[in-house]
This record gives sequence, C-alpha cells and structure tokens, in this order.
Amino acid sequence: MAALRRIARERGGWWHAYVCPAHGVELDHGDLLSGVFPDGGARCSYGCRVDDEAVRGAWLVLSHQAWARHLRVLAHRGERAEAVARLVEYAGLYAELATERHGEAQTWMLRGRLFHQALTDAIWAVGIGHTVITLAEESTDGLGAVLPLLDDLERAALDARDVLTGQGHLASNYTAWLNAAGVAASRGAAAARGEEWDGAKVWLDGEHGLYAHLRVAVADDGWEWEGSTYYHGFVLRAALLALRSTDPATVPSDVIGVLAGMTDVLAAIATPGGILPALHDGPYLRRPLALEWLELVALAQQLVPSPALDAVAERARAELGAHDDGLDRELGGWFMGPPLPVRPAAGPVTVFGEAGYAVLHGAGIHALLDFGPHGGSHGHRDKLSLYLYGDTTPWQPDPGQVPYAHAEFRDLYASTEAHPAFRADRAEQAECTGKLLASDGSSVTAEVTQAYEGVRAVRRIAFGDSFLVDLLTLTAEDARQFTAQLRPGVALDVQLQGVGPVRTTWYGDETLHGWHTHTDGVPVRPVTRPGPGPADDPQRMRTRVDFTADAQRVVFASVYQAPSAGPAVTDVQLDGDGLTVGLTDGSTARFRTED
Repeated sequence: MAALRRIARERGGWWHAYVCPAHGVELDHGDLLSGVFPDGGARCSYGCRVDDEAVRGAWLVLSHQAWARHLRVLAHRGERAEAVARLVEYAGLYAELATERHGEAQTWMLRGRLFHQALTDAIWAVGIGHTVITLAEESTDGLGAVLPLLDDLERAALDARDVLTGQGHLASNYTAWLNAAGVAASRGAAAARGEEWDGAKVWLDGEHGLYAHLRVAVADDGWEWEGSTYYHGFVLRAALLALRSTDPATVPSDVIGVLAGMTDVLAAIATPGGILPALHDGPYLRRPLALEWLELVALAQQLVPSPALDAVAERARAELGAHDDGLDRELGGWFMGPPLPVRPAAGPVTVFGEAGYAVLHGAGIHALLDFGPHGGSHGHRDKLSLYLYGDTTPWQPDPGQVPYAHAEFRDLYASTEAHPAFRADRAEQAECTGKLLASDGSSVTAEVTQAYEGVRAVRRIAFGDSFLVDLLTLTAEDARQFTAQLRPGVALDVQLQGVGPVRTTWYGDETLHGWHTHTDGVPVRPVTRPGPGPADDPQRMRTRVDFTADAQRVVFASVYQAPSAGPAVTDVQLDGDGLTVGLTDGSTARFRTED
C-alpha cells in the first residue's frame, strides 16, 4: 500500500537546524511527502532521536521543498489533476499562514513568510512557479485558483529584494534566488492567465534584476564572489532556472559571458570522475545537494555545454541511486534557442586569480591550491591548503561543512586545524588573502604573509612527468613552531623509514603514494593522531599527520604519485634550494623550493 502523502499545515523554520547536537550529522529525513514529522523524533545515524522546535521547523522546510520539487515532477510527467489539486491546497495554506514576515526567524536573517528565511521562500516559490508554467503549456484549466498564490509570491520576492538591495546587498546570493522566484511566479501567473510575460524589466534587466546581480556578484575569473563551490553553483542554478523560456540571443553578451565563465569554473575544479571539491563552506556529501548538481548540469548543458560536467551528473545520479526522480532528463527545451558553442576543456594548470585557487591536473592526480581571499562569511581559515583527488577518490579533500546550526562543529570545520594547510605556534590563521607569485603550464607558486604576524609562507606545486611535488617553505623573523598538515579523507598508512623520507599510502578507488621530507638539520616530529574526517560525518575518524619543527626557516617537501602514472619514484632528496626526485628509469628531476 502506498504511503499517505499530504502537505504539512505549518510554516517552516531554518533547515540548518536539522542536525544531531551530539554527533553533528544531518538527521534522516524520513518520508518528506508524508507531511508528518517522524514519530519519536528525527533519527540520527548513531541511534539518537531528536525532537525539538528548531528540528521540527527544519524538517518542515525540507518537507515543503520536497513538495515543490515533487509538483514539478508531476507536471512534467503529465499528472495534472494531482499537481493542480496540490497547488490549490498550497494557495489556501499560503493565504492562511504567510500573511506577514516570519516572527520567529533569527535576527540576522532576511525574513521570509512561509519559512524563516526569505531565501527559503524564494527557492520554494521557484518550484511552484515552474510547476504552473509546465501545466499551462497544455492548458490553463484549474490554474485560476492558483493566481492569488503566484501574485503573492511575486510581491513577497519584490519586497524582500527591496529590503536586501536597500541594504546594499545586490551581490548577495539571496538576490539571485529572489529574482528567480520573481521570474517564476510572474511567468507562471502570465501563463495561467494566457498572457505574454512582461516582467523582464523588473526581474531580468532591471536595476536590481538578475543581470545586474550577476554583473556585480561574479568576478572576472568566473567565480561567484564568496569563493565557495556550493554558493557558486547555488547562484548559477538560480540564474539558469530564471532564464526558462528565454532565447540566449536576447541575453546581453556580457551576461552570457558570466554564465559561461561560471560553468567553466565548475568544469575546471571537477575531477574526471565528477567530484566537485567542497571549497569554502559547502556540504561535503548530501543527497539534496546531488539533486542540485544534477539539475544544474542538465540546465547548463543546454545553454553552455561543457563535456567535463557530464561526469558530475553521472556521479550525482550514482549518489542518488533509487532517489533519482529523473527530473533532470525531463528539462529539455528549457531555453528558447540553440545552445552556445561547446566550452573548451581546461588545461593542465588553471589559475583563478581573483578567487585565489589554482587547479593542477596530471599524472592521475587532481590538485587544488587555495591562496585567495577568505571568502566572506563562507570562508575558512585555510590559506595555502593543498587538496588532492584521484578521478573518483578524495585523498585529501576540502572537508566541507556541517549544517550551520551546529556551532561547535561548524567552527571546527572552518578552522586551520581541519585543513591541509600550515600553522605557526599551533595557532589559528588570521582571515587573510595570499598572493600568486608565479605559474606556468606545470606549476604554481603562491605566498601568504598575513596568516601569522612575522611569518612568510610560500607553497610551490609542480608536476613532473609522473608525479606531483609540493614544496612548502615557512620563514619567520625568529624561531617559531611550524606545522605542515596532512588531512586525509580516506584510510592512510604512515611509515617512518630508518633513513630517508616518511612514506604514506592513501587508499580509495585509486591509491596514492607519498614521500615526505624536510630541511636537512632541522628536527621534524611526524605525529599521527585520529581526527574527524569530512563534515558529512564528524564521528568518522581519519589518520591526521602533523609535521612539526621548531625553526626560523623550514622547507616541508612532499612527492605524490599514482601507481599507474609512469616510472616509479625511487629517491627523494631535499638539499639547499631544491628537491631532487629519482625514478626507476634512471632519470632525475630537480625542483626549486621558491622563487
């Protein structure tokens, strides 16, 4: 017997509160379409049951958002009667409950009506609007009863946008979604009335419309200003959803350039196996996130095709498994015109100068160096972190972030301690910006001078023919305690040798071998300890390694090699100003420590 499905009759709260206070994991959602909070409390994967007002409010957010997506699916599948009936039900519910801004929202929030946040309202409204647009393509029968809801949603989006832009926040990711909600609701209302849509001057090309937002929110290197993978995709997805039924030829050329650049960013940072590193404050793994990436790629491939993103979609489908509802495959014809030319593939080294990321890909290793701005409220204290991935293995990933309501774990995952970065005197880095010193077709060098007073850090990442070299040079005005950190996302073996480098083996779908040495004559303590793994489960332990030295200047040198990359590394020696790597074919390669 099919489970009973009904729409919850209460306003939603803040979804980030849906987290276990004991373990820091997102709680199990249960049946979101049942409209009923899980009996006995929401389940934690460690056996907890959590039931309080904040968690119930968060579950309601997830439930209403699931219903908005479900209605889109029903409309696309032609299940009209059910879709219209539920829309009419939501129209009555909104008129009853969402008559004013939410009085229980946190004071820092831009307040919504159906939910604590206006942002959450907007995301929900986009799904409602697109459901109506799809239904109206066949017939407007029964949609008149939904018009009050659509008109209210447009007004609410406009009111919230006015508050936000009045505060000078045109670049906020909220603005992208408020514009997308305004487009969807007003297009839906026009379609339900059988009229041409005339809202472009308000929602697309107006003073505070989508195009104006994109022009200020996205830097010249293609990154959304916060420098976060998640919020970058969040804004791009809103923009693509807002452009439904738009002919790309009518979009200003500079805006098309912005959308193409944003797509190029995701294509460049994605591994060949479809992993999108969770840079700066996004979820590490989350089923709703997989749905978002799947939708984004489906839309982006229709506007600015990038073959590198196909693997992202396939990985998302694999993560969803039976939960893949196929909506991405039903989004054909979203734009009213031919797509742009296929985007070129990224080269072996890609530098994003304003966001401050460098991506290096070769020899079976996908590496990212973080040297840029802190990232605003979504940044982490992680300058000169080095992230390492195989095609499908997160050897040393950005660990991501827990739901924000868990203050303790959120701070942990924003810390220097949690990242493959460096520390001085075991202290946290200051929020700061590094500097690119040099880059070419096989290497990148960057420095940071403001993470710690009186400390200069330079990190050079370079490819040999079959391996990757990491040279981290730390210098101070007087002796400091310096630490270089390994933060694996997979099982790790560490072996000290009687003579020579420390050896590491990193496991997963692909294996990675590491050799780790340091300045001759400087004692270094290679200490391993258990620590939290990536943020989808802070209770999952991984083996962390800290290489620590008391010195005025020290170079920490590492060489990484995937087994199938080519001639194997046999010798690693650091002397003077350079590192020498020997291979089984008798060849050697030399790398300078810094410019």
